[in-house]
Amino acid sequence: MAKEPYIVGRASPDIFGDMMRPSQYKALYGGRGSGKSQFFAEALIANAAINKGLRAVCVREVQKSLKDSAKLLLEDKIREMGKQHLFDIQNDLIKTPGGGVIIFQGMKDHTAESIKSLEGFMICWVEEAQTISKKSLELLDPTIRAPGSELWFSWNPRSKSDPVDTFFRGPMPPENAIIRQINYSDNLLFPQELEQKRAHQKKASPDRYAHVWLGAYEPEALGAIWTRQIIEDNRLPEHPELDRIVIGVDPAVTDTDVSDMHGISVCALGADGHGYVLEDASLRGSPHQWANRALAMYDKYEADAIVIEVNQGGDMVRHTIESTGRGARIIEVRATRGKHVRAEPISALYSTGRIHHVGTFPDMEDQLVKFTPHGYDGKDSPDRAEAMIWCMTELFPRITTAKSEPEEHFSTHRGDGGWMS
Repeated sequence: MAKEPYIVGRASPDIFGDMMRPSQYKALYGGRGSGKSQFFAEALIANAAINKGLRAVCVREVQKSLKDSAKLLLEDKIREMGKQHLFDIQNDLIKTPGGGVIIFQGMKDHTAESIKSLEGFMICWVEEAQTISKKSLELLDPTIRAPGSELWFSWNPRSKSDPVDTFFRGPMPPENAIIRQINYSDNLLFPQELEQKRAHQKKASPDRYAHVWLGAYEPEALGAIWTRQIIEDNRLPEHPELDRIVIGVDPAVTDTDVSDMHGISVCALGADGHGYVLEDASLRGSPHQWANRALAMYDKYEADAIVIEVNQGGDMVRHTIESTGRGARIIEVRATRGKHVRAEPISALYSTGRIHHVGTFPDMEDQLVKFTPHGYDGKDSPDRAEAMIWCMTELFPRITTAKSEPEEHFSTHRGDGGWMS
């Protein structure tokens, strides 16, 4: 337990005021030049100077070397604050007054056993928290639990589906948390050199300006064939009368904790000739689980068919559904061209206002805006988006087969509500 309450260092912008009081979680998110990292670095040195024996850890998801850590920034703060006589800066750590220490680690290298080494640490600062994985967050959160300990997070948001955003900005943020957005305009010490860069990017790259400088979510990929604005413009709170409903499935190749999602989408063709995305039912699990989820959607919406991509699993994909013993009409599809080629005619339907999202599907939308004319520009697998694209390919055959998949093979429909041999 610290002998003194945690304090911040030298004068900071007013928005940092709340951060001076103790709290289990302190979260600062926003754009470049806001002073997030400067503030936490200064606060960490101030705390270590006052609270003898303080143990703190600076973590990020991946830390290949100390050059990737906040160590250099902390060393600068020690000098700026005139605290050199109190700290012993070593190659891989910083010794603090009273036998304390500041260490630097990558969360990706931790396991449930190794993370126990951080028990008893009083401060954990998660840098670049937008990259922290759900697994790492779940390991870290219960580990920093000593009385009076605090977890600090600083990040520039990428997507509302990132674990740190879900944790702090989702529908159920943690109790005892101080969560603040901060941008360059809140930083009283914002340097002129950065101001010149900010003004230049606002003119030269307006599509990325809000993300880089204002803390907005990452925009679409450069040259994306979907844009967030188009998706938003076509969003509707409810759908009209529907003529046809299909379930799209893009099954993952493997079944492990780190496997891709099984993309499952529910889409419809309205009586007005427009397409409607009704639900993103994607999940991670076993083949049996995705089959049951797809069939549940089939029953829930009284769908006409389940459209399944069979490139990876072949006959086993169809067999997975058949093995449940429940009847459904199946349309097998096989991709013969790249993901972006299949996506282009569907994105064109969005551009002409003919496809609408009935509600919000943030994870699917994050994937859509990463499609470009040259390929998919994301590190994840676009499973959710692919499931939707297969749905719309089935619902708009004239447009999609002419422009996207003229060589694609569709299996014989397996009956209407039953099985055909």
